[in-house]
Amino acid sequence: MKNKRALWASLMSLVLIAVIALASTVAAGWSPKLGLDLEGGLAVVYKTHTPVTSDQLGTVVTILNSRVNAGTSGATVGSQGKNEIAVSIPGEKNTQKVLATLGNTAQLFFRPALCYAPAETVAKGAAPTTGALPTCAASSALTATNLAVKPDSSNVNGYTSNSNNIPVDPQFATYPSTPATSDDKNATVLLPGTSSSQGTGRYVLGPAMLTGTAVKSASAQLVSNQWAVSIVLTGPGSTAWDTLSQQQFHAIIGIDLDGQVISAPITQPSQAAFTSFNGQVQISGSFTQDQAKTLATELNYGSLPVKLDRINVQTVSPTLGKASLQAGLISGLAGLALVMLYMMFYYRLLGMVVISGLLVTAALLWAIVATMGQGLGTTIDLAGIIGVIVSVGITVDSYIVYFERLKDETRSGRTVRTSVDKGFKSAFRTVLAADAVSLLGAAILYFVSIGSVKGFALFLGLSTILDIIVTYFFTKPFVILLGRSRGATEAGGVGVAAGLGVTTGDRR
Repeated sequence: MKNKRALWASLMSLVLIAVIALASTVAAGWSPKLGLDLEGGLAVVYKTHTPVTSDQLGTVVTILNSRVNAGTSGATVGSQGKNEIAVSIPGEKNTQKVLATLGNTAQLFFRPALCYAPAETVAKGAAPTTGALPTCAASSALTATNLAVKPDSSNVNGYTSNSNNIPVDPQFATYPSTPATSDDKNATVLLPGTSSSQGTGRYVLGPAMLTGTAVKSASAQLVSNQWAVSIVLTGPGSTAWDTLSQQQFHAIIGIDLDGQVISAPITQPSQAAFTSFNGQVQISGSFTQDQAKTLATELNYGSLPVKLDRINVQTVSPTLGKASLQAGLISGLAGLALVMLYMMFYYRLLGMVVISGLLVTAALLWAIVATMGQGLGTTIDLAGIIGVIVSVGITVDSYIVYFERLKDETRSGRTVRTSVDKGFKSAFRTVLAADAVSLLGAAILYFVSIGSVKGFALFLGLSTILDIIVTYFFTKPFVILLGRSRGATEAGGVGVAAGLGVTTGDRR
């Protein structure tokens, strides 16, 4: 009786876990996150502007992965060959916004702002002016004298300035903006501003005095009911920033990312004298929450060791993805139905063990994949579904190994009752050996492959682990309990004995 209670406890515990796990994920509204080829989305391929080492390529992949997953769940970034990087973002509908974020892949520079420049205006038939940029006119220069910054605690910003009254320098009107590919750290550049740069038109910026490697971390924070970006600098970065900010005290520092000025703050405008930042910088202004978070993300992940060129953009239609999903599910369900019918016909009542075991495995797998999608952003693509379908064959093989072992035991003269215990011990060793080979293959594929093959390996390995658990805690007690039941064993034509082909002797 004690052994029987243990069998029931094992069987019902796993069923209960599966039911609770499935019910919890469904109640929470969680479901597996679909991959790019099933849900549609965006795929982008970049190529390094110059040859790189494997370490540099790895650094780029890490930074881009951090950047894209800072705002998008389930995105993947991986290298292709020696100088290409592929980015996949499933379910993404706002492709232009994502491309704008992904496109900011050049190095991050902190430059002194020299003057404002107007939008490029070239007379019809005339060519833009080329060559070195001229020196900013004295009346347009963004010097501390012209900006006339004065701390003022009564002002909402904490200071007043003449920044809005400084005229743009018209001599730059015929000059084109410096291309992102020519955004040289040591050169004077003419760059456009963005919405978060708190300015209009374009900026003339001097040579950079430090790069994005100076930034240790950046975060968007609500300070005095206004959104701001707080930056923590590295040790060398702190020293370099103090040098730049002291030079630009009450003047403007332009933050340049991929040929655009993403922010252009005035240095310590609410202070009467310069003081060291001690590695802590705060950029404030009329930021919205989204602007502050975007700027923080760009500061965090803007420092790349090389420039990247976008060579391919592919938008996968959700309609095409749904068609692929439907085709995969239909083929998988059709194969599963045939397997179930065969198992019921060949093994009779034991076929119900197979069907119920597959249902328990499916419930657990659904809950695990849905939870991984929510917590880790893991997606399942068509290759992953194929991995699950392949694992069904592995799972069914486990049942067949056990049942055929039971047949061997009964043919040797043992009863069904004694065969179910003894047969499992030898069958489980075979199941473990087969699953270990499958798991090893999945692990090797996962660690040496890229792209969809990685997804196939992940879900094949996960399903294989579940097969071992279900075989031991569900199949074993279920079959033993059935084998010890006279009614289940001797049910005419459909019992355990009939499924094992036992026609003579003691069927119990």
